[in-house]
Amino acid sequence: MDLTELEIFRAVAVEQSVTKAALKLERAQSNVTTRVKQLEESLGVALFMRDSKRMALTPEGQRFLSYAERLLTLAEEAQQSMRRDVPTGRLRIGAMEAAAASRLPMPLGRFHAQWPAVDLEIKTGTTKGLIESVAEHQLDCAIVAHLSNTMPRNRDFHELASGVEGTYLFTEELVLLVPNSHKKVRRQADVLIRSLAAFPRGCAYRECALDWLNSDAGAAQREVQILEMPSYHAMLACVAAGAAVAVVPMSVLGQHTHLLDVHTIPVRKVHSFLVRRAGFTTTAFEAFLEELHRT
Repeated sequence: MDLTELEIFRAVAVEQSVTKAALKLERAQSNVTTRVKQLEESLGVALFMRDSKRMALTPEGQRFLSYAERLLTLAEEAQQSMRRDVPTGRLRIGAMEAAAASRLPMPLGRFHAQWPAVDLEIKTGTTKGLIESVAEHQLDCAIVAHLSNTMPRNRDFHELASGVEGTYLFTEELVLLVPNSHKKVRRQADVLIRSLAAFPRGCAYRECALDWLNSDAGAAQREVQILEMPSYHAMLACVAAGAAVAVVPMSVLGQHTHLLDVHTIPVRKVHSFLVRRAGFTTTAFEAFLEELHRT
């Protein structure tokens, strides 16, 4: 077992296809197939369930993937630690959709202009999913929200995922959007539309929205229907059409004011952090964090 075998295994696991993995790695399909079989023989287990359409991981393969991710990440960190003067290598960044849209473009642009040798990978997702990806070595860092009303400490992040710590970045002001035709909202019970346009489970802002809508005794008696959306554009369209309400950060709303005819109601403030595995650091990560603090 060597790092090359682990890279090939991970590529096949992610792509669920020898053909796609071979293209991604720029290797012959026969070579990828042989190296996977050699790895399975050395471990004495089947890592994949093979059929005509895809290569799905076996339970043993799922367990081994987590080890492979950690070993490859550690190898990457070791290589980068030898070049403390200049950021190099790969940096895998995660971000909530709101942060990716309104907070990342400028610092990422500056970072790439200054350090073009760093290979940046960007992934969006929910707070829960991103934190899990960091803990499982699938991401190096991620911008996420923490729902504590006070400034959380690192041990508060450990409750979300073992071995994860966070650095404060900024605070978002969340507002509820209702159609302009809706009557004035003074309290939660005044919200007549009981459909909420939101991201899938695990989204911190979705949790904030539900907590706020159900915090009034009169409103809590009426169930909130969730309309899961893939983007803020879709959420805003639902609100404009009168089909739902939504809770969004003001930073996102500020980019769409010319498209909207809605009322906004303050909900709460939420602190955002850059999370990483405890002890993780590379020159590329430190340079990226510095750019985020400049925003």
